[in-house]
Amino acid sequence: MLQTIACDSPGKSAVNNPASGCRFCRRELTTTFVDLGMSPLCESYLQASELNNMEPFYPLHVQVCEACYLVQLPQYVSPEHIFSEYAYFSSYSDSWLQHSQCYVEMITRRLGLGPDTLAVELASNDGYLLQYFVKKQIPVLGVEPAINVAKVAVEKGIPTLVRFFGRESAREMLENGQNADLVIGNNVLAQVPDLNDFVAGIRIVLKPSGVATLEFPHLIRLMEENQYDTIYHEHFSYFSFLTVERIFSAHGLTLFDVEEIPTHGGSIRIYARRKENHAHPVMSSVVEMRERELSAGLDKMETYANFAEQVKESKRALLDLLIGLKRQRKIVAGYGAPGKGNTLLNYCGIRTDFVDFTVDRNPYKQGRFLPGTHIPIYPVEHISERKPDFILILPWNLKQEILAQLSYARAWGAKFIVPIPSAEIVV
Repeated sequence: MLQTIACDSPGKSAVNNPASGCRFCRRELTTTFVDLGMSPLCESYLQASELNNMEPFYPLHVQVCEACYLVQLPQYVSPEHIFSEYAYFSSYSDSWLQHSQCYVEMITRRLGLGPDTLAVELASNDGYLLQYFVKKQIPVLGVEPAINVAKVAVEKGIPTLVRFFGRESAREMLENGQNADLVIGNNVLAQVPDLNDFVAGIRIVLKPSGVATLEFPHLIRLMEENQYDTIYHEHFSYFSFLTVERIFSAHGLTLFDVEEIPTHGGSIRIYARRKENHAHPVMSSVVEMRERELSAGLDKMETYANFAEQVKESKRALLDLLIGLKRQRKIVAGYGAPGKGNTLLNYCGIRTDFVDFTVDRNPYKQGRFLPGTHIPIYPVEHISERKPDFILILPWNLKQEILAQLSYARAWGAKFIVPIPSAEIVV
């Protein structure tokens, strides 16, 4: 079942006037977190016929709120323009599928989910996660704004509402009897321009006894490990636990548990319930995470001031390495065409003068070119045909999975480059 509810037309102007205040508390933003210059939309892959066309670039100037410490990027581009047709399909990562399957097993046991419950996933993509609930005969509903991705989910037998989620859509779901025992939001919170509308919607659609779990990259890991490439226009916000707890509390939701998970270079999974639901007491993990972030200084503006210089040094290290290799006439290939890779390549000014080509498992991207840098994207088999000397792993968060997939490249002496937190060669 593919339910389509009209959103604002993607044909309208893609550019929004950036909001002048904090996305959560509306305080005026005056402090820079990091400025990565100008960059194209990271998922705007080009056809060969488009390479000579004008390509829009937008600022990647990230700021931090002095009141609530929300790290955020002004909204230069409308969500409809970014997400109505999307190039990212979650099911092309084996490790992400395994992570999702393990989550379904865990949460099913923890909450006692069964045929009389409903699991709702916000930004359900191609059904990568909900498919495991379906196998358990647990009713599901996906909410996904990208029509091309939602169609793939429906083909897997996953009912999907093609809609941006917020208060309005949550009320409509409630009227249709689609209130949830479990609300899931994996790597979507960062992509929401109107945080207050989104989090308020979660409370509306959640049953009085329901639980919401959300996963997102942890700001403290981004800062500690120079993960600047996770900054792009599709990601409007970057969260500490302290800030996200404040946001959820403002909308009547209590965070009662938090876990650190390894995905996307280091993420956290939060567990939320309505404030009046005391069936899930606040656990020690919440207190410990608060104390850890306070000890790290995430409630002090000076902590955020050091990140920009770390990023510049990480860029210099990668360019030093690539300049040396190309002067030795080495063939350098990329692996993957992820959004984060496009931030890294554009910020560092890396084009085909440094990376000859890249490969990707996603057929949607193959035969196209990376935005901004115009590096060509081939199927993975192109690695065997060209036999590059070095392979730059752009989705470095999947390093172990990719090193295993490309182990055959060691037969001709290929080595691997991991760019984050600082460039290093892996033999």
